[in-house]
Amino acid sequence: MISITNLSYYLGSRALYENASLHIKPNQKIGLIGLNGTGKSTLLRIINGEYQPDGGTISKAGDVTIGFLNQDLLSYQTEDSILSVAMQAFARQNELQKQIDELLHEMETNYRDELVDKLGKVQEEFDALDGYTVQSKAEEILEGLGFPTDDLHKPLKNFSGGWRMRVMLAKLLLQKPSLLMLDEPTNHLDLPSIQWVEKYIQSYEGAVIVVSHDRDFLDNVIDVTVEVANQKLNPYSGNYSFYLEEKALRNEIQKGAYENQQAKIRQTERFIERFKAQATKAKQAQSRVKQLARLDRIDDVIDENARVNFRFNFSTQPGRHVLQLENVSKAYGPKRILTHTTGMLERGDHVALIGANGKGKSTLLRIIAGTEPVDGERRLGHNVSFSFYAQHQLESLSLEDNLVEELKAANPTKTEAELRTVLGCFLFTGDDVFKKIRVLSGGEKSRVALAKVLLSQANFLLLDEPTNHLDMQSVNILIQALQQYEGTYIVVSHDRYFVSQIANKIWYIEEEQVKQYPGTYDEYEQWQEDRREQGYVSPASKVQPAPAPVKEEKPAAKASDDERREWQKTLKNLTRQAEEAETQIEQLEARKKKIEVELADPTTYNDSKKMQAKNDEYKKIAKQLDQLQSEWESAMLEAEKWEKKLV
Repeated sequence: MISITNLSYYLGSRALYENASLHIKPNQKIGLIGLNGTGKSTLLRIINGEYQPDGGTISKAGDVTIGFLNQDLLSYQTEDSILSVAMQAFARQNELQKQIDELLHEMETNYRDELVDKLGKVQEEFDALDGYTVQSKAEEILEGLGFPTDDLHKPLKNFSGGWRMRVMLAKLLLQKPSLLMLDEPTNHLDLPSIQWVEKYIQSYEGAVIVVSHDRDFLDNVIDVTVEVANQKLNPYSGNYSFYLEEKALRNEIQKGAYENQQAKIRQTERFIERFKAQATKAKQAQSRVKQLARLDRIDDVIDENARVNFRFNFSTQPGRHVLQLENVSKAYGPKRILTHTTGMLERGDHVALIGANGKGKSTLLRIIAGTEPVDGERRLGHNVSFSFYAQHQLESLSLEDNLVEELKAANPTKTEAELRTVLGCFLFTGDDVFKKIRVLSGGEKSRVALAKVLLSQANFLLLDEPTNHLDMQSVNILIQALQQYEGTYIVVSHDRYFVSQIANKIWYIEEEQVKQYPGTYDEYEQWQEDRREQGYVSPASKVQPAPAPVKEEKPAAKASDDERREWQKTLKNLTRQAEEAETQIEQLEARKKKIEVELADPTTYNDSKKMQAKNDEYKKIAKQLDQLQSEWESAMLEAEKWEKKLV
């Protein structure tokens, strides 16, 4: 269908492609993968004819049509309704419908046989092109992509960039080109829409090329993986999981061949060095020199699986309860998001907040962050400090700072070497760390902002769609960082693989309530599948609303003087217990910091016995602190209850 032969393309002096070849066959579903900056989106634009190659040829069959979904379409705006925009896919049917309307209008006042004949021919062609069903097809696809029926006649300009992108995707799907090219389509889709698009592509009759960082999406829709690496296009005849296995096998073979060749080269070089000065062996030595010069050298395997090799610490340990929401309600005009909902987060909870767009996930994050006014109560626990990541916060990066300066502002205690280590984990190496923020791409800014959040020493993270605009290597780094993070976090994401790796609890919003599944994403998906098979939605023993905070007792209607004196005595005892616990916490925290300094002292870590003793003491203090913080919280909560009785 399309043949790419010996393609070369340069950005200035840098080669994106050098003698790269690829054959795209009818009905193939291709996943195009590779690191950011390797030229994936560029290749799609070359195939689409927007860019001209510097060398090689691209041959297309005469009947090939191409549909290209790219990020530029985010800026498209019009007064036309989204249904009208989607139906632009049916150019001929729309033209025939216009002719039919004009003929019918003319026949109202000028009924002639030739008009009847013309109308019959136009209607026959319209019917042959399924013109009478095009609107229902457009409505079906738009609703499948998440648009409520009531929104279909609203102007496109009223919708955000992500929703406009869905309309353009609907238009492309309705056009049914013989080659459909999708550049990061899942960035602007929620989970139900992603699953709908998966099913659509699986049954799509044409060829598809997808650029995506969503591993599950690729596994579910593609049958060929093409890796962009070393200026070449390397095909693997399977989905992404197959690619990973096959790539590991190829790397193992290449590594063995490389090491064997290196051993042979070293042996040859030793021979040359030893005998080049001897007259009897000089000719042989010279022959070996020529042999080395002609050798087709095998490249060593480059490990692209970057690993996070440091810990993201926070200085203050929070109490047991990190967050409590009680009777929280939120509405925008007539649209209700939450109604008298409750929720609780405990220290160490790693929560993924999932679900369809429009249910209030980002709103809930803002409520938790305290930036969204609500009815009800939102309380952060003792010693909780949070950091919030969202796409709009990229604008808060200081454009004239370099990367090291930007991270230094987030954590002044880190040395430049430590900050460069962090940046290296987020794929900024060498002189890249001295680039100004203003010259970075959107994906690079996202990585800097994420690094800042993780360096902030916050013990509670709020992350809204952190994987958008990250390539797979960057997503893998973020997964490792969150798996090592010992604090609490809530993550909003539609990337199922990412969620399955980082969450130990699932939150979702249903019937205007925050509900919780106390398990992993894979377990949650299985439970949802079981519910669908049952054909109805019922409360499951394993699924429950997020735990409600401790309910405060109402004061008695009347209390005697003796009862009030008892209450005051109880309150005084509880207050004393809390103060004693707080004093002990301060003393232990001071001792803990002193031990941390001693552990960093070379005289300590060079003495194994001393090091072991300090480590044991450190662990003992950490355990005591945990217990005391729980006691302090319990005493304070109980004291608050008795205070309200006395009011």
